[in-house]
Amino acid sequence: MPSTARRRRDSPPPRTGSSEIEVLRGFLDYLRTSIAAKVDGAPEPDVRTAAVPSGTNLLGLLNHLTFVERSLFLGDNVTDWQATFHAAPEDSVADVVARYREVIEHANDMLDGCADLGAPVPRPGRSAPSVRWALTHMIEETGRHAGHADILRELIDGSTGR
Repeated sequence: MPSTARRRRDSPPPRTGSSEIEVLRGFLDYLRTSIAAKVDGAPEPDVRTAAVPSGTNLLGLLNHLTFVERSLFLGDNVTDWQATFHAAPEDSVADVVARYREVIEHANDMLDGCADLGAPVPRPGRSAPSVRWALTHMIEETGRHAGHADILRELIDGSTGR
């Protein structure tokens, strides 16, 4: 474990509008920003080295969330979820962070066109959950992995905060 912890100031939860969509999207974007910040700037090879027996690594978490966003909001079909927990060896930290941010931008573009939270997420030819369910699930998924990322980043270089 690193001998000196590097602290960043915590960002408080977002202040959002009062509508359900503003609250859901505000918290999702807050979590997205938090986990991307945990990965951005993490050193190689530690960022892709498993620090726990499950094999979980910091870069793999962000890679996985990229696939979840693409599947849930953009309709991509993922056939091997376990494989999404590992970034390709040729992918740099910057590559994975940039890909995640790009997917978020596309997902947000799609969400901008969804006025009814009870309507299904647009997925031609496939059954789809409601926009409300998709947003809530993505908040849960991102929050869960952001917590894992907090611990993994602290183990790498002592960096804390969100």
